[in-house]
Amino acid sequence: MMKRIHVSGPSITEREIAYVTDAVSHAWLSNANVYNERFERAFADYHGVRHAVSLPSCTSALHLSLLALGIGPGDEVIVPDCTWIASAAPISYVGATPVFADIERDTWCLSAEAVEACVTPRTRALIAVDLYGGMPDYEALHAVARRHGIAVIEDAAEAAGSQYRGRAAGTLGAVGTFSFHGSKTLTTGEGGMLITDDDAIYRRVLVLRDHGRQPGDTLFDNREVGYKYKMSSLQAALGLAQIERIEELVARKREIFAWYREALDGCSDITLNSEPPHVRNSYWMVTAVLPERLGGKVAAIRHLAERGIDTRPFFSPLSSLQAYAGSASALQARERNRVCYEIGPHAINLPSGLQLERADVERVARELEGLLASA
Repeated sequence: MMKRIHVSGPSITEREIAYVTDAVSHAWLSNANVYNERFERAFADYHGVRHAVSLPSCTSALHLSLLALGIGPGDEVIVPDCTWIASAAPISYVGATPVFADIERDTWCLSAEAVEACVTPRTRALIAVDLYGGMPDYEALHAVARRHGIAVIEDAAEAAGSQYRGRAAGTLGAVGTFSFHGSKTLTTGEGGMLITDDDAIYRRVLVLRDHGRQPGDTLFDNREVGYKYKMSSLQAALGLAQIERIEELVARKREIFAWYREALDGCSDITLNSEPPHVRNSYWMVTAVLPERLGGKVAAIRHLAERGIDTRPFFSPLSSLQAYAGSASALQARERNRVCYEIGPHAINLPSGLQLERADVERVARELEGLLASA
């Protein structure tokens, strides 16, 4: 029987197993936060920032970021139209309005020119998403943000280990947020992290994530209604082992991408992830934009699945989803965001798990070449 090639998968070693075993054995009561504190410190040190807060998801990190920045009803927040809905949903959580902007044709990340066109007097922030490990033009985005006095939040959920002009992904905004979902380069199964150099944001987040309690409170003296946004010690133990191996994990991701680039070198009508000279792409998901003659991403996904290869669709524009049907922002975006609507229907994420071998990548490439030939 032919081996099935899965779309993602983690790298778990004896280090992860040892840390989690120790946490499940000893991280209780007065030791309950030992691994959380070690993980947060190691994560902050790797990124060169003062503060890191471990959380249950990147979604919760974005939610707390918006709250800590004082964003709420009547405000607008600009977000790329092509991203997972978790980048935009927290905007609705706080009662603000998501405004969907177009993406760059090469990086597939938020376009500064598109952001400029979306700014109104109600705009309070933009959320820049480091899509699939790639990074937008942050110099251009910051220029727009400074010009209009709006905050920059970096959604680095998919970009642990990526870099922009030597700066780690997650450090290009007032706040950086990460996901440790089971599919991510660095995983805790589920989980997230918020990082910042802003002391006021950090203090506010600590209160909001613990039901409105001040740090160190032992009397259950809740000063306000907050949220239950904490990571377990078992997840933190796994995350600590992973952040200690982050350069190894990124190197493996980059090696996998290099295999794809070589194997698909003869397919001139397939476009893979870009890496501008000033960016280190961690290639969370190797992504292929396919020619229109193949009939769209759904047909390609089905074709490869029948041959034992799992893939994922490139994110459809948020403005095309039923979740935002009828909203004025979505209606405007459908008319405006040409790049999203050109790329979204024709791109797929190829198998990118850390357990992949070169023979797996070559098999995927052969099947893609066959698909192109048959069309």
